[in-house]
Amino acid sequence: MSHVKDGAAGIASLSRIGGEGKIPTKAIAVAPPSIGNVAVGFDVLGHSVQGAGDRVTVRRTTDGRVTIKAIRGIAEQLPLDAESNTAGRALLGLLPHAPPRTGFEVELDKGIALGSGMGGSAASAVAAVVAANALLPRPVGLSTLYELSMEGEAAASGSKHGDNVGPMLLGGLVIAPAKGAPVRVPVPDWLHVALVHPHVVLETRRSRAALKGAYELHDFVVQSEGLALLMAGCFTSDALLIRRGFRDVLVEPRRAPLIPQFAKVKQAALDCGALGSSISGGGPSVFAWFEDRTTTERAAREMTLAFKEAGIESDSLVSPVAGPKAEVISCDA
Repeated sequence: MSHVKDGAAGIASLSRIGGEGKIPTKAIAVAPPSIGNVAVGFDVLGHSVQGAGDRVTVRRTTDGRVTIKAIRGIAEQLPLDAESNTAGRALLGLLPHAPPRTGFEVELDKGIALGSGMGGSAASAVAAVVAANALLPRPVGLSTLYELSMEGEAAASGSKHGDNVGPMLLGGLVIAPAKGAPVRVPVPDWLHVALVHPHVVLETRRSRAALKGAYELHDFVVQSEGLALLMAGCFTSDALLIRRGFRDVLVEPRRAPLIPQFAKVKQAALDCGALGSSISGGGPSVFAWFEDRTTTERAAREMTLAFKEAGIESDSLVSPVAGPKAEVISCDA
């Protein structure tokens, strides 16, 4: 049975907010939106964003099962079968870490649109395991939560990757490795993001299918250089280094044709002085980084107008790049 370790004490300690050491039977957790890839780091880099996220209510039962009781907040039909549901699959993986006969009953309130490129599938998995972890007498550590969340997210995307779940678990900009705990990257307080979500759906599986085919070795060199420059800029609070590194020569060219008006929306961000702009996760949302909040808010309006020129309505979020993490907001005995 896993113990609290590798930096997860803040998550696990929430299991006692019911008071006096009594193990609660019901917990509610929220997970924020996120931006996967961040242009330069396909599947290994992401950051969280302030905004309406997914809320998951978990009740501890004694039947040894994971039951999805309700899903609210979206018109689409999501699977109620635990193995096929992102939250359900993540919780199935948590059962071996719980006392015998422990089960979980789950209610999902979706706040992130599916197929938006904002981590909607990952958020349900993350909020579910964070809530359920607060109901265990011996909460698991960050590495386990991360692994279980990736397993859950794979129920929707078809593959395991942590660029959404890592930032949701830790908050802010995060390196999301294939194995082991995610690592938070320090970013300057002035760094902000504009995230614009057009009202069109681009399923993750279709978005990933667009990446099939051969790549030139030179492009990997260029992409790696960009990642290194951007990371160095974040560590040293150097906007020029971030600007020099902010590019995607591998993924963006193949996914851009799937997003209506992408080039004009990106150009609108650059015209406002963006350090860089690209596709959020698998799309169709578009994001851009800026050096101050005022410019970010103006750019969000311009990016929204660029979508509207093509008759596409959209929503926008403005947030520090050092966004929030998933958290338990309620525990009841």
